[in-house]
Order: sequence, then structure tokens, then C-alpha cells
Amino acid sequence: MTFDEYRSYDATALAALVKKKEVTPLELLELAIKRTEEVNPQYNAVVTKFYDMAKEQIKAVDPTAPFAGVPYLLKDLGPQLKGTRYTCGSRILQHNISAANSAVTDKMLKAGLVIFGKTNVPEFGITPFTESELLGPTRNPYNTEYTTGGSSGGSATAVAAGIVPMASGNDGGGSIRIPASCCGLFGLKPSRGRVSLGPENGELWGGAVCEGVVSKSVRDSALYYDLIFGNTEGDPYIIAKPEKPFAEEVNTPPGKLRIGYSTEHPFDVKQDEENIKAVEKTVQLLRSLGHEVTEVKLPFKKEIMTQILYAMVYGELSAMLDYIGEGRGSKPKRHELEPNNWLLYKLGHSFSANSFALAKLKWNETNRALAAFHQQYDLLLTPTLGMRPFKIGSLQNNAFEQVALRVMNALGISSIVKYTGLIEKTAGKIFSWIPYAPLANITGQPSMTMPLHMSADGLPVGVMFTGRLNDEATLFRLAGQISPYKQG
Repeated sequence: MTFDEYRSYDATALAALVKKKEVTPLELLELAIKRTEEVNPQYNAVVTKFYDMAKEQIKAVDPTAPFAGVPYLLKDLGPQLKGTRYTCGSRILQHNISAANSAVTDKMLKAGLVIFGKTNVPEFGITPFTESELLGPTRNPYNTEYTTGGSSGGSATAVAAGIVPMASGNDGGGSIRIPASCCGLFGLKPSRGRVSLGPENGELWGGAVCEGVVSKSVRDSALYYDLIFGNTEGDPYIIAKPEKPFAEEVNTPPGKLRIGYSTEHPFDVKQDEENIKAVEKTVQLLRSLGHEVTEVKLPFKKEIMTQILYAMVYGELSAMLDYIGEGRGSKPKRHELEPNNWLLYKLGHSFSANSFALAKLKWNETNRALAAFHQQYDLLLTPTLGMRPFKIGSLQNNAFEQVALRVMNALGISSIVKYTGLIEKTAGKIFSWIPYAPLANITGQPSMTMPLHMSADGLPVGVMFTGRLNDEATLFRLAGQISPYKQG
């Protein structure tokens, strides 16, 4: 098999070739390794490699498994693989080695996937762009000066660059959908509880985090979620099994859907013209297929992110770092974290239990608002992002913010509390980039981005559909109907 042939197939098609003995898992792995060595110095997508371990995995692959012999990459944040480096993009874990597999990793291996490396992430997945101090920036294959998004940035670049047809991702505020949009891929965040985070975790970020995948084809994501679905003993969420496999839903007509759409930017900034073009083009497509599409007001306010979700994030980050500290017997140290995250760690310590609980209680207001919206509409359509991909470094701290950060980190808790307004301003800058995606993390709803537009400067621009809680089926049906990627 040539590389061009390899790259033309999705994971489902590659596995079919393995089953027919037209190609071997080792041949596929060698193609993936060769491609990694060719392009990774330029893109910095793969940060840990274990090629020999992958060749050993091949010996245990069931040739009849759904993804038999398909090369795969694991995000270096979330699912763990025994005996491999697991850093979460942070110096505090740079020498950490996983002691056991996560439950979802065991399901990946059972499905026949051959895991040969780990992909790049921002430190603890905090930023929606992949530029950690430990691992360095990941670059977008469409233009290496531009962001690949985050936090599953390494995975998205690896797929877009043709290293693998799909790769591991997870999503706590858009981290599957953001990089999928930046890299012209399909990315679906499943419903809360669809995939277990065990045994290491019950829930993360108050239930906002979901495990998943980025892929070049809709059907690969659908089959993947069929295979990794399910809770493990002790999980806080248990979700009903879908009425029929998602892989079948992709080929099921969606019927006439009621879709509410908006290009309103929640942060009162001018909407990117490419976002408007992307949504308008999608609206025309949907209407041509017989769907009822209506312009609506956004059913949420920006404060749910800058004040409520963000408060949960730094509270959870602070607790996670102390949890790591307890495990090793020493508290986190300033030099072990990036300055912004050290600030969030200290801010979490200043956050009262009352304030934390109040922030979580307010999630319910958004949950109810979206439930009311879905009484009238099957899906909400928006841009995936607040603007097209930006140049790497553009959302890093400016000179004033760097000075303020040094002051706050030097003076301690009282100074941090005093400058909370500055922190919220910084959060506003970040959330202006991702004003839509975190909504589904708060509510637990399934949400997908689709690559339906390309900007005038040659960068992918995704559109996002968000569905009712536990209704991935409708999303997969629609995605199967309008997907630009047609395998075979």
C-alpha cells in the first residue's frame, strides 16, 4: 500500500482491508510511523512514541475486530496506557508513567486499534489552543503559522496530516470540536455519561468532561462510540444504551428536522465574516434537503462561561493539583506549572466552598433554558468558534498581562483576589474564541462540528450542531446526510 492509498481510507475501510487480508496491521503501522517521522518535526503533533510496544500489540489483535490493525494515537491527557509516559502537558507530571490502562483504553485495544504514540496537549487542557511550555506548540497542517486549537490539538493535527484516520480526544469546554473545526475534521462530543472516565476518575470539571475522538469520517466516530460506550463500576453517571448502533444511524435518513440557528456572538464583538458565510451556506444546504431552519436568539448568556464555568475550572484544577500533590507526598511548586495555571491554582485556594457550590447551582439555569429551546427545535446550529483559526501565540498574555501575572504570583492570595476582575477579563478573551462550544459541556448535551466551509485564506471553518441530551442519534443521522467526506 502506498501512502496516498493509506491516506485515502478511513479507519473503517482500513480494517476492512485487514479482514480481507489485502493489507496487514504491520504494514499499516509502518506507514503511520513513516508519516510521523516525515511530518512531526514540522507539526509537533506526536509527543511520545512507542513503536516497539505497538508492534507487540499487533500480535494480540483480533483480525475480525471492528478496527482491526488500524494505527491510533492516544491524547496525552485523559485515557492512560500502562507503561507509557503520561504528562497532561505539565512539568509536574513530565516523568510520570501510567501504572494501568483506563477502561476506555482497554476498549480501544479490544476494538483492534494499534496505539503507537501520544498526542500534544496544553497544560491540563486548560487553554483552547495547544501551546504548552513543556511540549511546545502544535501547528495546523493547513498553515503552520496558525493554531490547531485545543486541547485535542495534537490529535487533530495528526489526523489532518494523514498520520492516522482518527485519534483520541476529550472535551471539557470544546476540546474535541475546537481542533476538529480548525483542522477540517468531524468531531462529536457525546452526552454526559456516554463513556466512562474510570477507573481513575468519576467525573471531571463538574461533569463537563467527556471522552471521545476526532476523525476524518462520520462513520468512524459513530462506530467508535458504539465500541467504547458504557459505564464502569462506581461511575457517577449511567446512561441508557442507544436504541440502535450509531453506525447504523449514519445511514438512516433524519427526516424533517426543526433547526434553530444563530450567528450572534455572545461577547458583543463583530462576528467573523467567514463564520457568517459558513452558517449561511449550511442553512441553504439544510433547507434544500427539506429541513425547517429558523433564525433564533442564542439561549444563553456569556456570563455562564466567564463567571460560572471558569470558576468551576480553576476550582477543579486547583483540587486536581493538590490531589497529585497528595499522591506524591509534596505540594505543587511554582516552577512545576505555567504561570497562568499557577495563578489559577492559587485562585482556587481562595475560592470559598459556598462560591463553588453557587457556581455549580447556576449551571441548572442553562440546563433548563436549553431544555426549553429543544421543546421547539431538534437542533441548535451556530459557528463552532468565535473566529477563524488565529496565528500561534495570539491569545498568549500581552505585556501588561505578563506584568500583572508576575505581580499576582509574587504577592500571593490577597493580590490574586484583588485582581479577580483582570482574571475575568483574560477569561473573556479566551471565551471570545470559543463562545459556543462550552455550552454543551455545562448541559451535558451531545454536540458536533462539521467541516462545511473553507475561509478565503485557506483555513477550515466548522459549523456546530447541538442536540437534546442523550440524542446523538439525530446528530449522526444528519451528519450522515450532509457529510462532505464520502468513503468508497
